[in-house]
Amino acid sequence: MRFFRPSFFIGASASVYTAVNGLNILISNDDGFGTANIRERYKAMKAFGHNVYIVASVTNQSGMGGISTYTKDRNLTSDSEFGIVKKGANSIGTDPNDSHIWYFNGTPSSCVQVALDYVLPRYTNLTTFDLVLSGPNYGWNLGPFLYTLAGTLGATYTAVERGIPAIGISGGYSVQTPYYDVNTTTKAGLKDPATIMAQLSANLAQQLINSIAAQGGGPLLPLGYGINLNIPYITSFTNDSCVNPPFIQTRMTGGADVDYAAFNETTGLFSYQNLVEPGTNQCINGDCSLLSAVSVFTVDYDAPIGGACKSGPDVRSWLAPLVQYANSTNLVGGLNGTSTANATVSTAPVPSASISAIASSGGLKISASGAALMMGFAAIMLI
Repeated sequence: MRFFRPSFFIGASASVYTAVNGLNILISNDDGFGTANIRERYKAMKAFGHNVYIVASVTNQSGMGGISTYTKDRNLTSDSEFGIVKKGANSIGTDPNDSHIWYFNGTPSSCVQVALDYVLPRYTNLTTFDLVLSGPNYGWNLGPFLYTLAGTLGATYTAVERGIPAIGISGGYSVQTPYYDVNTTTKAGLKDPATIMAQLSANLAQQLINSIAAQGGGPLLPLGYGINLNIPYITSFTNDSCVNPPFIQTRMTGGADVDYAAFNETTGLFSYQNLVEPGTNQCINGDCSLLSAVSVFTVDYDAPIGGACKSGPDVRSWLAPLVQYANSTNLVGGLNGTSTANATVSTAPVPSASISAIASSGGLKISASGAALMMGFAAIMLI
């Protein structure tokens, strides 16, 4: 794990720190190395001055969880997604246009392992990555059950278990598109949803980096900790009703999904569909009366969580001021919280009312991340 020190301010009023020469960051996902989301995230992190690599699956590997599956074929038996790499090419290699972008014919977890154990020592001059970012995924990943299903989270906790801080990112906009179809401007005159989700999640990562730099440096997260971010449906294709959502502290449970086996009478086959059950959303630890709380725990699930318990690091504070609490009276959009000379951010207005005010006006009872996302707030969960 690399330790870094604060380098300089990007504007005295902003009090934003940047790590010396940037950090070494790995990006992966479960949707494939050629998707718009992962490529826009790559560009957004590079705009902050970081040294960034992508190692991701050659095809869509959604729903694989943390399974480690390695190809048994030396060469690709079919074209990669979107035809970027052709049948017959090596099962691992780089994008034709960028040597920092790698594909591998395996699951998301195995892609992270290949990145750490093959790409890193053989094709870089690095000793490790300072941070792993997985996603943004196409579709939300809410609740602890999805750790066994979501490849986005599988890549995230693979890195965490290898001792590297990691953030898993998912978004409500679920139409998967190739990177070369990103719209510079949509029909509504706004940025592409992939670009907005990339900038939001890049700002979150940069806030964490800034906070640790301001403390004098050190690892970005305690050993065994990770973060799960879910971004609401970005509406920029058609309107500006949700293009700059605030970040809100949430807990793992509350509106979280599990799966059930849906039988199709016509095909005679099963598929999984989402189900919200009390077993997943039972409040066991923390103040469950809060509209939106934070669940902080380590990969050792019964370990002390810190923060309010005063027995461990208060990771939530490291995400402030970008990440706010649901009862904040003046919520600030996630695109406005962190800035850099090389990145363009939106100044679109966001609701000034708190979630509780919005909820009371609609007769809703909001308890956690699922509801926060439906109201247009980016939900942060610490895993």
